[in-house]
Amino acid sequence: MVVFRIDRRGGVATYLQIVRQVEQALRMGALEEGDRLPTAAQVAATTKVNPNTTLKAYRELERMGLAEVRQGAGTFITRTLAQPRTGPGSPLRTALTDWLAQARAEGLTGQDVTALFHAAFESAYPGEAPD
Repeated sequence: MVVFRIDRRGGVATYLQIVRQVEQALRMGALEEGDRLPTAAQVAATTKVNPNTTLKAYRELERMGLAEVRQGAGTFITRTLAQPRTGPGSPLRTALTDWLAQARAEGLTGQDVTALFHAAFESAYPGEAPD
């Protein structure tokens, strides 16, 4: 199950943060077709987000074709965004996990890694913004 983390100072609408986190979980293989998303009440209890905000996010996911609401049963993932080359156990993911472990062992903080990532991303993908 996905656990949502809401940044109230980031300037991104809360419902969009939920949508983006579901998309990311789908890309990374943490959510797969058929998985059930937490209820709006569960999200509200863990994040202090209004249940209507979660429902708005789920409607957006439904509009995008990523989820469907089943009356009385919940909201379910309808398709994945995971790519075979980036899913769990893939060489790229393994290399990145190893690199992050090395960065931590060498004393880099999460902020250091994020800054390094953004600099490297800008070099590899000029003009594109990472999500």
